[in-house]
Amino acid sequence: MGSDLSPLIRRNRVMKIILQYIRPYKWLCFFTLLVMVLDVAGGLLIPTITADMINIGVGGGNMRNLIRSGLIMLVVTILASSGALLGSYLSSRLSSKIGRDMRNALYDKSLTFSAYDFERFGTGSMITRTMNDVNVVQQGIVWFIQMVLPVPVVCILGIIMAFSIDVQMGFLLIGATVFVILLAVLVTRKASVIFDKLQKFLDRMNEVLRENATGVRVIRAFNKEKYEEKRMRKSFEDYAESAIKANRLFAGLESVALLTINLCIVAILWLGGNRIGAGYMEIGDITALTQYAVLILFYIVMAQMVLILVPRAMICIRRISDVINHTPEIEDAAAWAGEEKEQEEAVIRFQQVSFRFADAGENTLGDLDFSCKRGQTTAIVGSTGSGKSTIAKLILRFHDVTSGAVLLNGKDIRKMTQKELRTHISYVPQKAWLFSGTIADNLRHGNETATEQQMNHALAVAQSEFVLDLPERLNSQVSQGGTNFSGGQKQRLSIARALTKKADLYIFDDSFSALDFKTDAALRKALADEVKGAAVLIIAQRISTIMNAEQIIVLEEGRIVGMGNHDTLMKTCSVYQDIAKSQMKGAVNHE
Repeated sequence: MGSDLSPLIRRNRVMKIILQYIRPYKWLCFFTLLVMVLDVAGGLLIPTITADMINIGVGGGNMRNLIRSGLIMLVVTILASSGALLGSYLSSRLSSKIGRDMRNALYDKSLTFSAYDFERFGTGSMITRTMNDVNVVQQGIVWFIQMVLPVPVVCILGIIMAFSIDVQMGFLLIGATVFVILLAVLVTRKASVIFDKLQKFLDRMNEVLRENATGVRVIRAFNKEKYEEKRMRKSFEDYAESAIKANRLFAGLESVALLTINLCIVAILWLGGNRIGAGYMEIGDITALTQYAVLILFYIVMAQMVLILVPRAMICIRRISDVINHTPEIEDAAAWAGEEKEQEEAVIRFQQVSFRFADAGENTLGDLDFSCKRGQTTAIVGSTGSGKSTIAKLILRFHDVTSGAVLLNGKDIRKMTQKELRTHISYVPQKAWLFSGTIADNLRHGNETATEQQMNHALAVAQSEFVLDLPERLNSQVSQGGTNFSGGQKQRLSIARALTKKADLYIFDDSFSALDFKTDAALRKALADEVKGAAVLIIAQRISTIMNAEQIIVLEEGRIVGMGNHDTLMKTCSVYQDIAKSQMKGAVNHE
C-alpha cells in the first residue's frame, strides 16, 4: 500500500514546495498571469477582425468600416505585443526571486547539517541541487508561465469562437486539440523517469569531476590518467544516453503535432469549402478558423517543447525539497534559560559517554568519563582510528552522544543552542583550512572585532612571524584552502585564528603535526601563558607534544585504557609505553 501511495505523496510534497516559494509573490504572479491572458485574448481577436474585414469587402460605404477595423486591429496588435513583452519581464522577475529564495533556503539548511547529513546527500549532489537544479526550476517557471499557462485560455476561447462560426468546425478543433494533448501527456509521463535518472547522472558527473580536480596530483603521481579518463567518459556516456532517449521522445511528439496541425488545416479548407457552398459560412470565416487552429495547435506545440523541461523541473523541485525537508541529525535546542555558571572548574565533562555513528554496527566510543579543567591541559593520545577526533566532534556537537552526557560549565550541551555552545569553544581542526580573502579576514573568523594589535599578538603566539615578512602583512591574500601557504604555515595560521578568540575551551585536533620540533616547543611554551585561564584539549600523535600535559588520556578502540600524567602512564599503561617506545626508539627509561 505504501508503495502505491508514494508517487502521490511525492507529488503533494512537490506542490507544497512550489506554493511555499510562490506565496510571497502571489500578487506578482497574479499580475503576470493576467497580462499573459490579455495578451492571448488580444491575439485571438485579430483573426476575428480579419475575417470581418474580408466578409465586408471593398466598395461603396464599406471603406470606412474597413479603416475602422484596421485601426482596431492595429491597437489590439500593439496591446498584445506590449502584453507579451511585459509578461516576459514579469515572469523572469518572478523566477529570479523564487530562485534566489530557493538557493538561500538550501544554503541555510546546509548550515544545520552534520557530517553524516552531508555524506547522505553527497557534496557533488548538494552543489548540483543548489546550482543546476534551481536553474532548471527557474527556466521551468518562465517557460511554464509564457507557454503552458496560456494554452487552456487559447484552447477554450479559440474553440468557443470556432463554434460561434460553425458547429462542425468547433468539433474538428476539439478533436485535434484533445489528440495532441493526450499524446503530450503520454510522452511527458515516460520522460519523467528518464529525467530522474538524468539528474542522478549529473550528480555523478559532478562528483567525478570534483574528485579529478582536487586529486589531480595523486592521479598524476600514480599514472592513473587513463583510468580516470575512462571513469569520466563513462559518466558522460551515461548522461548522454539518457538525454538522447528524452530528446527522441520529444522529437517524435513534435513531429506528430506538426503533422496534426497540417492535417487540421487541410480538413478546415476541405470541410469549410463545402460549408461555404452550402451557405453556412462566409469566405472570411475560413481565414479565421485556419488562424484559430494554427494558434491553438501552435501554443500546444510550444507547450510540448516546454514539457521537455517541466518533468525535469519537477524532479529538481523534489530533489530540492528532499534537502529542505530533511531533519538534521543534530537539532538545535531552545536557548538556555537556567543560571549561568561561567567559572566552574570543569569546563567540559564527559559522563559515561558512548557514541555510535548512524550507519555503524557497534560503538565508536564507549564509557568515556573524564573532565577538562580550567587552567589545565588535557591531552588525548591513541592509535589511528581509536576515536580521538570524534571526542572533539562530540564537544562541538557535530554529532550527538548515543548515551551519557557532555557538560559545558555544568550544562548538558544538548540543552544549549549550537551557537551558544560554540561561543565558549575555540577550535583548530585536524586539517588546517583557510578561506579565500586576506590573512586578517581569516583571523577575524575567530573574533569579528579583533584589532590589528590583537591579531599580531595571536600570530606571535602561534609562531607565525612569517606574516611580518610578507609585503602586505595582515592584508596578504590567501587562496581558497590556503594553497599559497605550506602545511606548517597553514597550521600556524589556523592556531592564530583560534587564539584570536577568547574562549573557555581551546581544542587543538592534531594541530602541531606539520611543525618541526623547535617550532612545536616554542609554540607550546607561548601557548601555556596565553590560555592559562581556560581549559586546553590537545589531540596529538606525538608524545613530545603532550608530555607536559597535566592529564593525558590514552584511547584504544574507543575506550580509555589509561589516564594520568606522562610519568604515571609510563609506569602503568602498556599502550602508552608502546606509543612512547615507537616514537622515542627506546630512549625513554621506564620501569
